[in-house]
Amino acid sequence: MNPALAVRPVLGVTMGDPAGVGPELAVRTLALPEVLGSCVPVLFAGGAVLERLSSAGLGELPWERVSREAWWRRGRPSEPLIVDCGEPDCGGWSPGEISEACGRAAWQYIETAARSAQAGQVDGVVTLPVHKVALRRAGVPHAGHTEIFTALTGAKRTCMMLHSQLLTVSMVTTHIGYAEVPERLSVERILDVIELTGEACRRMLGREPRLAVCGLNPHAGENGLFGRGEEERFIRPAVEAARRGGWQVEGPLPPDTAFAPFQRERFDAWVAMYHDQGHIPFKMLAFDTGVNVTLGLPMIRTSVDHGTAFDIAWQGKARNESLRAALRVAARLAAAGQG
Repeated sequence: MNPALAVRPVLGVTMGDPAGVGPELAVRTLALPEVLGSCVPVLFAGGAVLERLSSAGLGELPWERVSREAWWRRGRPSEPLIVDCGEPDCGGWSPGEISEACGRAAWQYIETAARSAQAGQVDGVVTLPVHKVALRRAGVPHAGHTEIFTALTGAKRTCMMLHSQLLTVSMVTTHIGYAEVPERLSVERILDVIELTGEACRRMLGREPRLAVCGLNPHAGENGLFGRGEEERFIRPAVEAARRGGWQVEGPLPPDTAFAPFQRERFDAWVAMYHDQGHIPFKMLAFDTGVNVTLGLPMIRTSVDHGTAFDIAWQGKARNESLRAALRVAARLAAAGQG
């Protein structure tokens, strides 16, 4: 046993959809010296998937492998470990293709990792990408990781935050259609996301953050000219309430200029009203280095900010910068005892 690892945070890593880029990223990244120097990784995976990866020449991890049943009896590990969740088996699925079997397996990895964090066996969870259609085919009633972890933990208020050195942005709504966004807005929900974002940035920056809140409509509604008064009914009152609570926050800002270079000099983080309003500028600036953090959970959860990339899956082409960044952020938060 390496005694240096024993004092490092233990991070559970879910392999993601077996047919995507998650498995190859896991085996190529988790044994890097920079990773082992900052945490003790525990990979929640399917043994058959790992064997198939090795046979394809895509890498392997020379770590002890235990069954999920044995894992619950082990307690907190001091060295890297693989927890074989037993799914999927070798047949019934192909790399780069959507399948119910892979959706079921991805759910199994997530559920086991989340339970492990709740039991204190791991200090945080880092997730590799899942495919929403595969999850749906497997009967999982949640659209993505943020919703899954919220349901599994019973958290009362959560939000998705994308973080990088270039931009940090949180979303009031996530995986819903545009037509549904206005009806999901409320003063309470927007204020929750402002506060969650501010609290996270305060920990990460070590000072009071400067926050910006985007409007929903073009020109932030142009004083009621565009939209149905969402800025006046929901966004502006939430910003005013946040200011009364002591936060340094401005808004609603016109979305088309909110992320401009001069604004990025003024603010530390942004609150977007819907998924693409925040994801488009973020991925233009930090596609390969961004980290997805779920705020408000009773545990640490970070993730890569990209998808399953079926078009390049199992070809050895996927880049691992985002996974490395997700591991760094989770290790930093875990070492500081912050969820």
